[in-house]
Amino acid sequence: MQKIYIYDSTLRDGMQAEGISFSLEDKLKIVEQLDAMGVDYIEAGNPGSNPKDLDLFNVLQEKGLGHARLVAFGSTRRANIDAEGDRNLSAMLAAGTSAIAIFGKSWDFHVTQVLHTTLDENLRMIADSVAYMKQHGKEVIFDAEHFFDGYKRNPEYAMKTLEAAVNAGADSLALCDTNGGAFPMEIYDITKCVVERFNIPVGIHCHNDGGMAVANTIMGVQAGAVQVQGTLNGYGERCGNADLFPIIANLQLKMGYRCIPDEKMAELTTISRYISEIANLPPDTKAPYVGASAFTHKAGMHIDAVLKAPTSFEHIDPALIGNSRRLLMSEMSGRSTVLTRMKRFDQSLTKDSPEVQAVIDELKRLEYEGYQFEGAEASFDLLIMKQLGRYKKLFDIKDFKVIADQPWQSEDNSAVAMIKVLVDGTEEMTAAEGDGPVDALDKALRKALEVFYPQLKKMHLTDYKVRVLDSRAATAAKVRVLIESSDGQYSWSTVGVSTNIIAASWIAMIDAIEYMLLKGDDI
Repeated sequence: MQKIYIYDSTLRDGMQAEGISFSLEDKLKIVEQLDAMGVDYIEAGNPGSNPKDLDLFNVLQEKGLGHARLVAFGSTRRANIDAEGDRNLSAMLAAGTSAIAIFGKSWDFHVTQVLHTTLDENLRMIADSVAYMKQHGKEVIFDAEHFFDGYKRNPEYAMKTLEAAVNAGADSLALCDTNGGAFPMEIYDITKCVVERFNIPVGIHCHNDGGMAVANTIMGVQAGAVQVQGTLNGYGERCGNADLFPIIANLQLKMGYRCIPDEKMAELTTISRYISEIANLPPDTKAPYVGASAFTHKAGMHIDAVLKAPTSFEHIDPALIGNSRRLLMSEMSGRSTVLTRMKRFDQSLTKDSPEVQAVIDELKRLEYEGYQFEGAEASFDLLIMKQLGRYKKLFDIKDFKVIADQPWQSEDNSAVAMIKVLVDGTEEMTAAEGDGPVDALDKALRKALEVFYPQLKKMHLTDYKVRVLDSRAATAAKVRVLIESSDGQYSWSTVGVSTNIIAASWIAMIDAIEYMLLKGDDI
């Protein structure tokens, strides 16, 4: 298996994405994940343009890494000054890393119109900067910025920029599709020319502006590139960078390359979602391989086929990258899909069991009213339990009242809920304040029930979504509320529908609590 070196730029290129701002602690967690994952290079920042990156480098110098090589990133020296006097190069040296990534212009247009210098001076800038770092004993990766655009317009000059870096002692070249507009066959042809021309390792660095970053990276590897640059979850400026998760999965599982240790492949999904949490961004459910929907099936015929032979609609076993198959319950679900879910409660059921038809009929009735159980498996399990006679009512709501403050002087504790519950003949009445009526109701309900079911203290809401089902009805429209809950170990989702948003929320909250109390017995 040929080795492909994985070069991660999440802490530099990824940081340039809209909506991302990593703290020092966030960056340390990401470095720890990357190192444990088995990537070869971690580009931890540009100390010349962001002095805060030096704090990270200083901490990492003390901690050390188990596998990966830390990389400081920065530009060539500025025009018409000595490398020794360039503050960007000095900052990279101060980072104390064994490897340095220097980027320089490979597109003549950028040299004359952006840097406002001559083509010859740009070549000297590249050579001087690489040579200066080699004098200090650094491994030097030359990032040829805008290389593919430059090559398509002036191939002779683009190659001269690489030649300048190689002659100055660069250890490897990284060809950058900086604008992200190249096509896969262009990447292949041009990369192949470079690989055949120079006798040092070549890498590929792609952006996703044309939606082809992953495909372009794969084509670069097929053309002979042995280093892949990208970011976790494809984070990056504009449309992002090449996403390392599908790149690693494609190369290692399907093409016979070795990117990371085999035992780490099954952790990719977990790592992807962990990084999303650190970035404070919702995970991309449609992400190839690691997304929650990557192995999710809805159409009845598809589900029937995948249950008989998984390869009929799954290109790999999801367990290989730590993901799992999901079968969605909807009006499109076939009888076999519903039966599969119901067998979790009763293995004796068959396709002809009347209970199966009863669940299908109830599912279609509720979806006609606006319910959707695709993301609310807990509510669907409760529906099954009721049809099978396994549902146990654990509490009754005798009364509740919500009072909201007006005027809105503060969002904190802007509502009060009072509630009375009945459990085994014993009443409990309580009240709670909340940030709005739904929050107040949730707190009051759990506060009352915790008297009887102390395990509810572990439960909390992790997500709350509202969808208007018919906007033409304006404020009288039905809404669908989806609530995600967790007890710290498991997560589950429930749904409620009503023309009253509080009522819809209430239905979903009741389901969430009942599910937690019942899941230890039957679910």
